[in-house]
Amino acid sequence: MNTSQPLQADGYQSPDPFFGPPYLDADEWREEPVPHRRVHGGFAGTDTRFTCYFPTEDSYRGRLFQPLEGAHAGHEDAFDGPMGDMMGGFRLIARLGGYMVESNSGHIGDDIDPKAGEDPTVYGHRASVESARFSKHLAAQVYGEPPHHAYVWGGSGGGRRSPLCLEYGGDVYDGALPFMGGGEIAEHGTTELMKGAQVMAFASMFNVQRLLRDLADQVVDAMRPGGSGNPYQGLTTHQREELATLYRLGFPRGDEFMIFHPMGQIWLWTSIADRLLAQDRDYFDAFWTRPGYIGHDLPEAVADDVIDLRTTVRRVVTIGDLMSDPAYAGEEYGPLRVLSGLLGGGDPTLPIAVEVDGLDRGYSLGTGLRLVSGRAAGRQLYCMAHAGELLVGDGVGAADLERFRGVVPGDEIHLDNRRFLAFCYYHRHHLMDEPAFDGLRPDGIPLYEQHVVPTMAPQMGVAYSGRYTGKLLWVHHTHDSSLWPSQGVVYEAAVRAAQGEKAARERFRLRWTEHAEHVPPAFLASAPDRATTSWLIDYLPVIEQSLLDLVDWVERGIEPAATAYEYRDGRVVLPDSAAERGGIQPVVAVTAEGSDRAEVAAGAPVTLRVTAEVPPGTGTLVAAEWDVDGSGAFATRVELDGTAATVELTTVHTYPEPGTYFATARVHSHREGLDGAPERRIPNLASARVVVR
Repeated sequence: MNTSQPLQADGYQSPDPFFGPPYLDADEWREEPVPHRRVHGGFAGTDTRFTCYFPTEDSYRGRLFQPLEGAHAGHEDAFDGPMGDMMGGFRLIARLGGYMVESNSGHIGDDIDPKAGEDPTVYGHRASVESARFSKHLAAQVYGEPPHHAYVWGGSGGGRRSPLCLEYGGDVYDGALPFMGGGEIAEHGTTELMKGAQVMAFASMFNVQRLLRDLADQVVDAMRPGGSGNPYQGLTTHQREELATLYRLGFPRGDEFMIFHPMGQIWLWTSIADRLLAQDRDYFDAFWTRPGYIGHDLPEAVADDVIDLRTTVRRVVTIGDLMSDPAYAGEEYGPLRVLSGLLGGGDPTLPIAVEVDGLDRGYSLGTGLRLVSGRAAGRQLYCMAHAGELLVGDGVGAADLERFRGVVPGDEIHLDNRRFLAFCYYHRHHLMDEPAFDGLRPDGIPLYEQHVVPTMAPQMGVAYSGRYTGKLLWVHHTHDSSLWPSQGVVYEAAVRAAQGEKAARERFRLRWTEHAEHVPPAFLASAPDRATTSWLIDYLPVIEQSLLDLVDWVERGIEPAATAYEYRDGRVVLPDSAAERGGIQPVVAVTAEGSDRAEVAAGAPVTLRVTAEVPPGTGTLVAAEWDVDGSGAFATRVELDGTAATVELTTVHTYPEPGTYFATARVHSHREGLDGAPERRIPNLASARVVVR
């Protein structure tokens, strides 16, 4: 391995004329997280930047792995930072036998490249493909030859763009693993901005969150294990209609808690609110003024939530303040701290929030925050989280980079949420051609006045075509409240239409992860009576195992297990048995006194039973643990020796105090049956309700 000789960019000729000559501006040795040579650079005349991480030859096995950042991307070191660590970081890549290359997807932060303008092909795939292609030129100098195989992968926004890299960079990549992806379908070669169903889907979710915020507990409880299964009980007609629409659009049943405690979904609004207004100002006016729109026809549905307030900034709050100031140590600030830490780029000095005076009514989420006076006058942000009069803000372009820089106490600010309230009904008036929207157009006739479907920001890339060479293993989650299961079925249909059934069987697999959210549960809020870890799993082991399965598929011809499923009524339905379901997760079922709900007297023994089985050929069970009260502690561990693919375990527990408890069993499988292995322990869980009188 070449660790000291300068690397040469000279002589490299890009086949893509957009990119100028490559340059290197940093080349250093680092010991952490594993010993590696770190190289940073870019392409002249563009905003495209890249970072390469070359590990030592004792771990390198000839592969390139390119993780793509989520959201709009914009950083060439995301996987080497806190967000990347959440997904395994460079240690994961080293375990897979690869070197790593990251790009900023052709733009810096949330801004766009002045040269590329709004060309979605640059941000969607060309900048990433070119960075990977040039990294092979460097790898040949480091290791004596280029990598023999290359893989691109990513989640969320990275799951959106990684299939595009395979579709348009087939000479660079051999395989792709998108997880939590989704998007529109169009002919191969399109250069048009993409239309995104999540714009309308999130509008519906925000509306249900707003309308049912005082009824959240009963809706959530109805859909928990042992609940009534009827979330509509006690709702008004309007509330029922909007909740039913949310389900028809594909929101995952059983994940209702996340409607009322969302994390990053509001980012979509903050990042495109200005764009939506520019594309369809008529809608935002019509909502309040014309028949056929809720703001005009049923003003009482929104009137109490309106905010239109000119006030002053009392305090500017940085990420560091949120993390360390005792004034923000309360429980109500917890979600703000987590969100700010995830989205703030790790800069504790970034002023991400303001406290204001006089905000004593209305609905704060999504509210426009326009600075009226001071150095930041004219800057438009939007509220993405709040606690009382403390408002976290975000925006697009320069507003995203600056947040509240330049703002001082006493500056005037205008709070106005009328656009956001109109957005809450956006899904009624902007229907896409996808089946998920058919519930809003019976017999093909839209129920409501229609407007042109908006295009996404160019950083999201172009529509999928489903046409590629190589292999693609798509992983999607059943409980993802950011990229719903309805988005997980889109690409499979596109591949079949573009390539035919035979090629689709050779090149595509879809794998579902049950009980997984958009981020690991450690980053999500918990309910007062039930820890998030008692109903959601950490999906990272599934992703690592799936990457290994993709490698085996590409390099050894070993076909990865797909998951059998049905998609109906806006939901994904998985078979009950592991043999029928397939995939790689254990299938788990839990009962209390033989049912999903038991009602017992305080002090009476309760028999809890778990059955678990691993799909054929995907390993054995290596661990099982009980959390009997919903605390998330999982204090009772059952030792397994890693030899069985099916287990049935029973425990007896006594609840001394009245209350409602969720008894949860979580099991782990491992492909090689290694009960002590720290990685690739594939989890799943199930719960039963115990009501103690």
